Amino acid sequence: MFNRPVTLTVAAAVLVLEGLTAIVLGGYAGVETIVGSPADMGSSIAVSAFGVVIGAALVWVAWGVLRAARWSRAPGVVTQIFTLPVAVSLVQSGQYVPGILLIVAALAALVMLLAPATTRAMIDE
Repeated sequence: MFNRPVTLTVAAAVLVLEGLTAIVLGGYAGVETIVGSPADMGSSIAVSAFGVVIGAALVWVAWGVLRAARWSRAPGVVTQIFTLPVAVSLVQSGQYVPGILLIVAALAALVMLLAPATTRAMIDE
């Protein structure tokens, strides 16, 4: 293939980690919906499905980033931009560890996705 820049590998690793986390949390919410007694069954199912679907989409985007597919950069960047306010909200609500980890992951992915080496790898054929 070609010499893949480390920026692509790191960005893909962060995206796949975020995606797998969303899948696991969505699955956990689904199990809790089934075994528990949610106040609103429809909303609980929707949240669970959303987590799994978004997680799967992030894993797919990570695969595209790893392959240096042009289409994968924009959804990767947009995801990180939307992740930062969520992470800040976590920190502000006293959930420091997940919030700070999410901030670090989102910033790392943004830096890697916007790095010149990533641009060259995705634009050059």
